[in-house]
Amino acid sequence: QVQLVESGGGLVQPGGSLRLSCAASVSRFSFNEMGWYRQAPGKQRELVAGISSGGSTNYADSVKGRFTISRDAGKNTVYLQMNSLKPEDTAVYYCNAILRLIRRSDYWGQGTQVIVSS
Repeated sequence: QVQLVESGGGLVQPGGSLRLSCAASVSRFSFNEMGWYRQAPGKQRELVAGISSGGSTNYADSVKGRFTISRDAGKNTVYLQMNSLKPEDTAVYYCNAILRLIRRSDYWGQGTQVIVSS
């Protein structure tokens, strides 16, 4: 069974920083892509940042220049360094992973809350 466990969320003041981590329980395979989504109250879930097994990254326009996504050597742990946080970054952040073998499989973490407020 594949599990994704997020950590690192919390309350931070505007302009502050947080580092989110997502650890995958899978050991036999490396995920093809991993990323972070977020969902604010009353809004749809949106992609924040993604990273492929080859290291290519993509970011939502709203976080470019402030957030950085990275993976460890085993490529089954993903991080999101969030700097210069704004109140509009407040959301539940979800880890996402895609595994492509014979078929595509998608996995989601339970989410970690990020609140940016004075």
